[in-house]
Amino acid sequence: MQLFAKLRIDAFMLGILVSVAVGALLPARGTAADALDWITKIAIGVLFFLYGARLAPREALAGLRHWRLHSSVLAVTYLLFPLIGLALHLLVPSVLTEDLYIGVLFLCLVPSTVQSSIAFTSIARGNVAGAVVSASLSNLIGVFATPLLVMLLLDTTGNASVSPTAILAIVVQLLLPFLAGQSLRTRMTWLLRHATVTRAVDRGSVYLVVYAAFSAGMVEHIWSGVSPRALAATVAVCAGILAIVLTVTTFGSRLLGFSRPDQIVAIFCGSKKSLATGLPMASVLFAGHSVGLIVLPLMVFHQIQLLTCTVLAQRYARSAADLQPDLAPEPSAQPA
Repeated sequence: MQLFAKLRIDAFMLGILVSVAVGALLPARGTAADALDWITKIAIGVLFFLYGARLAPREALAGLRHWRLHSSVLAVTYLLFPLIGLALHLLVPSVLTEDLYIGVLFLCLVPSTVQSSIAFTSIARGNVAGAVVSASLSNLIGVFATPLLVMLLLDTTGNASVSPTAILAIVVQLLLPFLAGQSLRTRMTWLLRHATVTRAVDRGSVYLVVYAAFSAGMVEHIWSGVSPRALAATVAVCAGILAIVLTVTTFGSRLLGFSRPDQIVAIFCGSKKSLATGLPMASVLFAGHSVGLIVLPLMVFHQIQLLTCTVLAQRYARSAADLQPDLAPEPSAQPA
């Protein structure tokens, strides 16, 4: 890990790339694929159980008082992003293929991240408590909002459909474990103290989902349809989406009169899209579809947002140090 830090290589993204490579070279088939499906579901359930165990209800209720900040983050996540996604249909088929557009639109519908939003806010000297509530609230609402938006918006394109029973599957696989974690939170402190264990579950579940998605893609031969030009177009579109949202959140938070720490929350929580939440949702919502291709834009966006927000967070940290010399910028970090 120290070697990766010295070389400025994000170990999390390296793990994702390894998962992609293994899925491409050694895809699971037959019985192995069935076993992988169950293992992945169990890992996702454990992940959301830990999410529930981590968030203190008292802290969440206290943070909810800052409704203007949280409302602005939710508006960006579930209004601005979807509107951008719908507008990008104009790029089909000249820039994006229909299949990749489905992935881009899905990217615009998933919740904000939790871990990296909070970590970047902390590095930038922002309102960490506000980031905890905004990011967690985005994920909680996303359990219901994302499936509903997928059903509403993707059905209108005529290219993909989601069964209403998928919402029940989301509740069983994601929400119930989260609520179980909340109810058992006081009994789980011994586990939560071991950061290595929770981090392994966090990242391991993502690696499993990535491997499963790309493995299925290889078995279904969907990657033969992704040309270098299409991949380059996807990268450009994802970078453009992030640039638009960062611009809106930066100037919008100033117009709303937010303090500097709250502006940082609006920027980092509002501009993120969760790979950890989006991948499990895609595997449930798009069962029977080419999930690997659908999640490709989300994976591309995730890498771009990590690199961009790392630079921004360090700039905010240096700015805070200039305003208050006793505050030195924190070391560079690459959150998940």
